Amino acid sequence: MQLFDWVILIVTLLFIVAYGAWKTKGSKNVEDFILGSNETPWHVVGLSVMATQASAITFLSTPGQAYHDGMGFVQFYFGLPIAMVVICVTFIPLYHKYKVYTAYEYLEKRFDLRTRSLAAILFLFQRGLGTGLTIYAPAIILSALLGWNLTYMNIVIGALVIIYTFSGGTKAVNVTQKQQMFVIMSGMFITFFLILHYLPNDMTFTSAMHIAGANDKMNIVNFSFDPEEKYTFWSGITGGFFLALAYFGTDQSQVGRYLSGRSVKESQMGLIMNGLLKVPMQFFILLTGVMVFVFFQFNPVPLNFNPNNKAMIEKSAFKGEYNDLEKKLEDLSEDKKVINLLYIDQLNQDYDNPTLRKELVTLSNKEKDLRDRAKDIILKADRNSETNDKDYVFFHFILNYLPKGLIGLLLAVIISAAMSSTASGLNALASTTAIDIYKRNVKVEKSERHYLYATKFFTLLWGIIAILFACVGTLFENLIQLVNIIGSIFYGTVLGIFLVGFYLKNVQSKAIFYSAVVSQLTIFIIYYYAIYIYPSGQEKLGYLWLNFIGATLTIVISLLLQWTIFRNDKAMVAQTIKE
Repeated sequence: MQLFDWVILIVTLLFIVAYGAWKTKGSKNVEDFILGSNETPWHVVGLSVMATQASAITFLSTPGQAYHDGMGFVQFYFGLPIAMVVICVTFIPLYHKYKVYTAYEYLEKRFDLRTRSLAAILFLFQRGLGTGLTIYAPAIILSALLGWNLTYMNIVIGALVIIYTFSGGTKAVNVTQKQQMFVIMSGMFITFFLILHYLPNDMTFTSAMHIAGANDKMNIVNFSFDPEEKYTFWSGITGGFFLALAYFGTDQSQVGRYLSGRSVKESQMGLIMNGLLKVPMQFFILLTGVMVFVFFQFNPVPLNFNPNNKAMIEKSAFKGEYNDLEKKLEDLSEDKKVINLLYIDQLNQDYDNPTLRKELVTLSNKEKDLRDRAKDIILKADRNSETNDKDYVFFHFILNYLPKGLIGLLLAVIISAAMSSTASGLNALASTTAIDIYKRNVKVEKSERHYLYATKFFTLLWGIIAILFACVGTLFENLIQLVNIIGSIFYGTVLGIFLVGFYLKNVQSKAIFYSAVVSQLTIFIIYYYAIYIYPSGQEKLGYLWLNFIGATLTIVISLLLQWTIFRNDKAMVAQTIKE
C-alpha cells in the first residue's frame, strides 16, 4: 500500500466515526437511544437495513463465490422481496401498535415472559456469535493479505464501532450507515468499470458475458429439486423467504432499524426500498466477481488465492511438487488467453464458435483439476490449512491490479461494511439484553436514565465480548463459513414463534414454548447429521431448508400440543392483545 492509500483509508474511517459520534451525542433517555426518537426518514431506514445486512463478508466472499461458482448464488435472495411485503403488512403495524422497544417484547404481550425470554436468548446467542464473526472475517483476510496483526485488526474495527454506537445508539448507527453505504457502493462501481477497462481493447461487455457463459458462470436460475443443491430457485423462494422473513422480521438488529422510523408508513417504505434494491445489489456484486473471472482469463492467476498457503508451501517438502503445478498453470493460462482472444474475434464477427466454446470448457476443467491437486498438496503439507480460497479472490485483484488510492478506498469499503454490520449487531444485543432480560427481571422500579446507562453499558460489554470472540477465532476451523449457516440454525424456530403469535390466536403460551424447544433441538440434530458431519459440498441438505423446517415444525407442533396435551388449558391471550 502507498501513502495515498493509507490517507484515503484513515480519513474515510475517521470521518464516519467522528461524524456519527458528533451528530448523535447526548441521548436523553432509553427510547432516544434505542429507537432514535422515532425520527428516521424512510430512505435512511432503507439504507440502514441494507447496510446492516451488507457485512464485509458480502464484499469479500460474494465476488469470490461468483468467480468459482457463477451467478447461481443470487437465488439465495429470491424470497427476500416477498418477505418484505409480508413484514410490511403484518409485522410493522403490530410492532408500532404495541409501541415495543424490541421484537421480543411483543411475545410477552401475546404469550408470556418465558416465551419472550426464550426467543431473546436464542437471538442473543446467534447474534452474539455473528457479531464476532463480522469483525473476525474481514480481519483475518486483511491480516493474511497485508501482513497486519490479526489481534490489532480485531481491536481496531471493534473499537471504532463501539465509539459511535456507545455514544449515539440507534441514531448513530442509522446516521453512519448512510456514509458507509455511499463508500461501499462508490467503491464497488468504480472497481466494476475499472475491470471492464482492463479487459482487451477489442472486447465488449457482451463478449465478456459470452466468455462467462461458456464457462458456466451465467447460470442464474436452477430449477432442480435436489435437496443437496445449496442454491436453487426452490430453496431461494422457500428457505430464502423464511430466512429473510426471520432476519428482517424478528432479528432485533434489523427490527431496530425500522422501528426508528417516523411512522408505520415510513418504516414500510424503508423495507420496500430494501426489497426493491437488495436483489439488484447482490446481482451486481456477483457480476463483479464474474468480471474478475473474465479478467483472469487474460492475466496471470495464482494456483491458490490464499497467500498463507503459498508461504507455507514454500517452507515445506512439497515446494517442488507445488511449483510444477504452478508452471503447468502458467502454460495453461497462455493457452486460455489465446483461445479466448480467438473466441472474441469470432464474436466480433457475429459468430459464436461452438468448437472454441468447447475448448474453453476443456481448459477450465484442466485448471480446476490443477487447483484441486494443489489443494491436496496444501493439505499434505498442513492438514489444518484452509484450502477454500473464495474469500481471497477479490482482494487479490484489488491489491495487485487497482491503482493507488483506490486500494485505500476498497479497504475502507470492506472495513465500513464490517463496521455497519457490527454496529447494528451491538445495538441490537444491548437493546435486547437491557429491555428483554435486565429491565424485565429487575424487581425494583428504576429511572429512565438508569436504563439508558444500562443499555450503554451492555453496548460496551457486548462490544468487548465480540472483540474477544474475534481474537480467539483462530481456535476454530472454518469460522468464516459459519456466517452463512448460523442464522439458519436459529431463525426458523424464532420465526415460527412470531408466526404463531401473529396468525394463530388459539395457540397459548405453554404450547408455543414447548414446541419452540422441541423444534430447536430437532434443528440441531438435523444440522449435525445432514450438514455438519459432511465435507463442504457434500452435505445432504442445503442449509437454507433449515429455516423452512424450523418454522414449520414450531407451527405444527404448537398446534398439536394445543389440540392435545393443552386442550383444556384455559390460559387466555394477554389482555393487551385486543382487536
